[in-house]
Amino acid sequence: MEDKYMILQNEILKLVEEGACVAFSGGVDSSLILKMVCDAGKKYNKKIYAVTFNTKLHPMEDINISKEVAKSMGAIHKIIDVDEFENEKILTNPVDRCYQCKKYLFEKLLEFAEENDIKYVLDGTNADDLKEYRPGIKALRELGIISPLAQFDINKKEVRQMAKNLNISVATRPSAPCLATRLPYNTNITFELLNKIEKAETYIKGLGFAVVRVRVHGDIVRIEIEKEEFLRFLDKKDLIISYLKDLGFIYITLDLEGFRSGSMDIQ
Repeated sequence: MEDKYMILQNEILKLVEEGACVAFSGGVDSSLILKMVCDAGKKYNKKIYAVTFNTKLHPMEDINISKEVAKSMGAIHKIIDVDEFENEKILTNPVDRCYQCKKYLFEKLLEFAEENDIKYVLDGTNADDLKEYRPGIKALRELGIISPLAQFDINKKEVRQMAKNLNISVATRPSAPCLATRLPYNTNITFELLNKIEKAETYIKGLGFAVVRVRVHGDIVRIEIEKEEFLRFLDKKDLIISYLKDLGFIYITLDLEGFRSGSMDIQ
C-alpha cells in the first residue's frame, strides 16, 4: 500500500502542477484525493477548488460535511447548483440513470474548470467501484475525468487506511450514494418521495444506526442496516414504524439480508 500511495502522490503532483480541481462529495474517497491535491497545491502555490454539486438526488448533509472538510484542508469550496429534474432522461430512473446523471453533472463541472483555466478534473472513483454496476464511470471516461484511485488499483479498504494515516476526519464515514438508488429502476422519481426517504434515513441514523438504506418498492419500505444491529433495531421498531408512517409510508419491513451496497442492481 505504501508503494501505491507514493505512485498516487507522484501522479497528483504532476496533475496539480498543470492545474487541477476535485469533484468533492465529502466522502472518504474524494477527501483523500482533495487532501493530496491540496498538499500538492501548497508546493506549487496553486489555488485548489473543491467543487460540490448541490442536487436533488443527494442528501443535504453532503453539502455541510463537504464545506467543513474542504475548509480544514485549505481548499476553496465551490457549490454548483444542479436540478436533475430538468433532465427528463433521469426522471424515470432508467437502468443507465447513473450514466445520464454523471454526464449531466460533470459537463457543468468541466465548464467551471474551463472558466477557471483548470486543466484537469479529478474524482474519487476507486478500484472497487469498477467491480460493481457503475454506468456513471462510462460518462466520466467519455468526459476525460481523471480517477487516480481506480487508475492505480486502490480499493476502499486502502483508501480508508490512507485517509486514517493522513488524519482525515471522514476516514470512517459510511458511503452516501445518490438517493435514487433507493428506488427500483424504471420508477418515477419525485422530489417529494426523495425528501421522505432522506428524512426516514436521517431519523434512523439519529437513533444510532450508522449505515441505513430505506429502499422503497411501491407501498413497501425495505430497510437495510448492518446485521449485527438487528436486535437493537427491533428494540426501536415502534419509534421507527411511527415515524415512517407519519411520513406516509404504509408497509415497513426490515431486510433480513442486511445492508448490501447496490442491492437494487440484483436481478
